[in-house]
Amino acid sequence: MFRMRAMKLGAAVVAGAFLLTGCGAAGADTPKPSAAPSLPSLENASGEVAFWSSVTNMQPVVDEFNKTHPNIKVTYSVVPSGTAGGYAKLSTALQAGNAPDVATIEYPYLSGYASAGNLKPISDYVGEDVLGKFPGQITDLVKLGGKSWAMPYDAPPMAFYYRTDVLAEAGVAKAPATWDEFEAAGKALKAKNPNAYLASFYPNDANVLAGLAWQGGGKWFGVEGDSWKVTMDDPATAKVAQFWQRMVDQKIVKVEQAFSDEWSQDLQQSNVVGVVGASWSATGIISRTKGQEGKWAVAELPNWGKPANAMLGGSTFAITKDSKNPEAAAVFTQWMSTSQDAVKARGNSGSAWLAYPGLSDIAKNAFDASHFGGQDIYSVYQKASDAVLPGWNWGPDIASTLTPLHDGLGKITTGQTIEDTIKQADKSTTDALKSRGLSVTD
Repeated sequence: MFRMRAMKLGAAVVAGAFLLTGCGAAGADTPKPSAAPSLPSLENASGEVAFWSSVTNMQPVVDEFNKTHPNIKVTYSVVPSGTAGGYAKLSTALQAGNAPDVATIEYPYLSGYASAGNLKPISDYVGEDVLGKFPGQITDLVKLGGKSWAMPYDAPPMAFYYRTDVLAEAGVAKAPATWDEFEAAGKALKAKNPNAYLASFYPNDANVLAGLAWQGGGKWFGVEGDSWKVTMDDPATAKVAQFWQRMVDQKIVKVEQAFSDEWSQDLQQSNVVGVVGASWSATGIISRTKGQEGKWAVAELPNWGKPANAMLGGSTFAITKDSKNPEAAAVFTQWMSTSQDAVKARGNSGSAWLAYPGLSDIAKNAFDASHFGGQDIYSVYQKASDAVLPGWNWGPDIASTLTPLHDGLGKITTGQTIEDTIKQADKSTTDALKSRGLSVTD
């Protein structure tokens, strides 16, 4: 899973984004936004709703909804996670005109589906009295062209997990608060145990690198007039890339595949004693570090001198263009995203950090944090979430960005640098967007 901020753009940008489907030309007259229609009443919504999702343990949620909403019948289908086949399945269904009423879409993919005309705006059915209660930095994740295209579900902030006992033995008494302190802690650890690593660097997960760039003040995408602006090689991102290159070169972090057997074994065997991840990472750490109960803790992500954070992962519930019953679908998506009953029905959802205010308190009660020595890890997530920087945007074609990043990061152990990889991805992204008829500036 991964998260970044979707675009909060004007109608001109929506017109440009629709060029992805060949429905216009760069520089064409910009349509004026129409007046907001009055919202339909959802009180009497009824009928059947098909729901596809890869989010775990959603069947009890659907069962609870069906029990408490007798006029609406939701049928739930488990699909693979997005990049493991879920998005391919959804795209195929959309092309065939038989997509489900509601689908789970991660934040960075949302603008692509919306700009291609594959979704119905949720803001056509759910009002600001609900959507306006989400924090602004989360509301912006689902906005494109002045409309909200999905209900936010979770919004996981980044965090740093670490072995308290191993770092204490190396003379590191507390979690590093800055990246300079992170580097110093890594050097102290190497001095104590040359074969140990403070964390891992994942060549197969460019989303983490994007989150680190976001936290460092980078802004990879923006809008200038009627054009997309691609600035992945901005100075803030270069600073982040150079820092992580130094961590790799000094062997403070180990280059290894995220979620691989090697990574799991390194955590279990205490070869790697920290994880740069997100709120949801706690669940995976627990499963991979049996016998290390009470030895792990979580802290806010180290920063560059002042509080700042980013998000990694996160999902939305969107109504597809093929929905025959969007009012009932809207009732269902709103309930899943905002109801305490929905969170309670899901039960132990791992260390989820939910987007709607107050719901994470319910999730917290269902999660056993004893692995972290009784630490109130949700209070850390709250601070981390509050520090998420505004202004991060994702471009209209996420694959054109992530594919070259993954290709380049896979070569960093053979001479390719992280900074060069980002520069190459900037060019590849720009070329790909131009090839789709979009106006792009650097």
